[in-house]
Amino acid sequence: MAAKTQPSSSSSLVLIMSLFLLLLSLIVPSSVLSATLRSDIQALESIIRSVDPSSISPSSYLSTWDFSEDPCEGAGTFLGVMCSFPLENTTSRVIEIDLDDDGYDGFLSDEVGNLTELTVLSLNKNRFRGPVPETVFQLRKLTKLSLAENFFTGDISPEITRLKELKTIDLSTNSIAGEIPPRISALRSLTHLILSNNHLDGRIPALNGLWKLQVLELGNNHLYGMLPKLPPSLRTLSLCFNSLAGRISPLHRLKQLVSLDVSQNRFSGTVGHEILTFPEISRINVSFNQFISIEVIKVTGSRLRMLDAEGNHLQGHLPLNLATYENLKDINLRSNMFSGDIPRIYGKRMENSWRSLYLENNYLSGTLPEEFQKISKQIRGNLSNNCLQCPKNVQICQGTQKPKSQCTNAMLGSLE
Repeated sequence: MAAKTQPSSSSSLVLIMSLFLLLLSLIVPSSVLSATLRSDIQALESIIRSVDPSSISPSSYLSTWDFSEDPCEGAGTFLGVMCSFPLENTTSRVIEIDLDDDGYDGFLSDEVGNLTELTVLSLNKNRFRGPVPETVFQLRKLTKLSLAENFFTGDISPEITRLKELKTIDLSTNSIAGEIPPRISALRSLTHLILSNNHLDGRIPALNGLWKLQVLELGNNHLYGMLPKLPPSLRTLSLCFNSLAGRISPLHRLKQLVSLDVSQNRFSGTVGHEILTFPEISRINVSFNQFISIEVIKVTGSRLRMLDAEGNHLQGHLPLNLATYENLKDINLRSNMFSGDIPRIYGKRMENSWRSLYLENNYLSGTLPEEFQKISKQIRGNLSNNCLQCPKNVQICQGTQKPKSQCTNAMLGSLE
């Protein structure tokens, strides 16, 4: 009868180790040390494939996108890409793409829409062209969409209103056309809406629903019509170089404004004192419109530093109360219909605090306040093409003056 063979000690050790590894695999998930989600990697690969390789310089962010490594692992790899930190049993996700302005030339890949955890997409100051992919509007967690200074075309899709978390939209300096989507005010988290320097047309929709909006820049487009309802939270408003018309009285309720630019439009009527006396206002540009009057009341504590009302139809005497704006430095009232003397208080301000005063192309007459002869060469200004007695040794008395009869007739006309 054959004797039973005993298992060797080495065989027992192998069996024990196998059982231990099996048990370990049941307790510790294999994905604890997981890398970036594969679809995110594929999206990044598609983005770089859509860029002309010759526009990727050795010092640029995109030159660091080496897919032999994981995009979300290690330090200094994949510049311009930020990832989330994975929790147990999860993969890393791409949450920000913020490229440098190296002049990348190409298109934005449709696959960017697969980066569903993306919160920031910033491609400013490059040469991306073509329409903004509709897939961008699948990025429901996006808080910042900044594509400024590129060559994007097409229109602003109404689908943008699906991005409820957006705080910043900057599509400025592209070739985007069409209308501003009427329902854009559904983006209640917006603080910055910057669409200037495009080919937008139509009317500006009511935006008062954007109750957090602080910056609205729509300048250099083809917008027309009256001012819409605007949110009182605005601090910066730029509507310059459009074809907007009517009164600017709707602006009276924007009491938090710091900077206002409605220049190069067709606004008419009066620039009300409410605008000049906003508690935070620093810069006002109402130049090249059709305003006939400006209300300047006496104030204390104003923060206004710059007033530009050039190229309107402002008439009557120069406003005395400008001298009460203690922080005012730069005044431009050229090319209007002001008549009469230059107030002596203007001379005192020129001597002490004003840095520039442009009054040319009006109908001013009489002698200059004596302080004008004491102003330093650092003062900028011009008094030409009026009917002033302007000594040649005074720095800002440059150019010729009109015949006195023209100014007399203008003054009589303003009194009628």
